[in-house]
Amino acid sequence: MARTGGSAHPETRESTPLAARVFAALCDGRFHSGEQLARALGVSRSAIWKAAGTLRELGATLHAVRNRGYRLASAGDPLDAAKIRERLARDVRDHVRSVETTWSTASTNSVLLARANPPGATSEVFLTEYQTAGRGRLGRAWLASPGGAICLSLSWTFREVPRDLGALSLVIGVCALRALRSFGVAGAGLKWPNDLLLGEGKLGGVLIELRAESTGPACVVIGIGVNMALGAALLQRITETGVAATDLKSAGLAETSRNSVAAALVSACLRGLLAFEREGLKPFIEEWRAADALRGRPVDVTAAHGIAHGLARGVDVHGALLVETPQGLKRFIAGDVTVRPG
Repeated sequence: MARTGGSAHPETRESTPLAARVFAALCDGRFHSGEQLARALGVSRSAIWKAAGTLRELGATLHAVRNRGYRLASAGDPLDAAKIRERLARDVRDHVRSVETTWSTASTNSVLLARANPPGATSEVFLTEYQTAGRGRLGRAWLASPGGAICLSLSWTFREVPRDLGALSLVIGVCALRALRSFGVAGAGLKWPNDLLLGEGKLGGVLIELRAESTGPACVVIGIGVNMALGAALLQRITETGVAATDLKSAGLAETSRNSVAAALVSACLRGLLAFEREGLKPFIEEWRAADALRGRPVDVTAAHGIAHGLARGVDVHGALLVETPQGLKRFIAGDVTVRPG
C-alpha cells in the first residue's frame, strides 16, 4: 500500500502480490518477454506465467505472443499516491490528510467507513487497482479490471448534517463532470441520482454512505468509479448484467493518465464539498439540470411504494426527482430509475 500524508506504510517488494508487480511492469503497453520479467522481478518464468493468468482472471486484457512476450492491451500508469497528491489543485491540498493506493481491497468505501472520522474540513483519499467486492447503489456489483477504471473513495466530516444532504450525490456528479471536462470529455450527462453517462452508456457512478449521530458532526464516505479502458470482454460482461457501459477510451481518451484524472476528481469534489457546506445545492443545481439525461423522457421509478410511470421533469431545489404521472406530478427523494423505450 502506498500512502502520502500521515504515517506511511508502503507495500514492500516482498508483500506486493506478483500479479501487481507484473501489471506495473506491463503498464507501458510494450511487449516484455517472460524471461525479462522473471529476471527483473526475481522470480521464475513459471511464476510470471501464473501471474499473467491471475491478471486475465481479474479481467485485464493481456496479449501473449510467442517470441515477443506479454503486453497489456491498454497502456496506462499504475496508481501512485505521490503523483496523485502532487497533481491536486493547490487550493485543496491542505484539505487532504492522506492519499493511499493499494493493489486490491474489498471496497474502497468499506476501508474508509471502518476508520474514525477525519477532522473537519479534511479528507482521506483511498484508491485501489482492483476491488473484490466493489458495489454501487442497491447492493449492485461494480465490475472493473486492474488498470481499467478509477475506483476511489474520499471521506469528509461536516460540522453538522447539511440540510440538503440527500442531494449530495447530485453535487458530486456535477463535480465529476467538471473534472472530466478538464480533459476534453464532451457530451457527458447525469442520470438521477448518481450515474455518469456518455451517450446512453454508463461511464461511472457515485455511492455515498453516511455515518452520523442525531446531533453533531456527520461523516460521509464518497465512492466514485469511472471507467477508463475496460476492454471488450468486460464491457460485454457488464452488458449481460443489464447495464450498457462505456469508458473514456471509447471517447478517445486512451492516453489520459489515471493519476491525473484521479487528482482532478478529488480536487473538484473537495471544492464542491466546501461550497456545499456553505450554500447547499444552490450553486450546483443549474449545472446539474443542464446535464440531466432524463429530463423529458418516459421513465419507470421503483420506490418504496411501488413503481411509478411517467415523464421525467427534472429536479426541484432540494434535488428530488420530479415525474409527471397520470395521477399528477410526483416527487421522489430516493428510487431506481429506468428509461422506457419510446
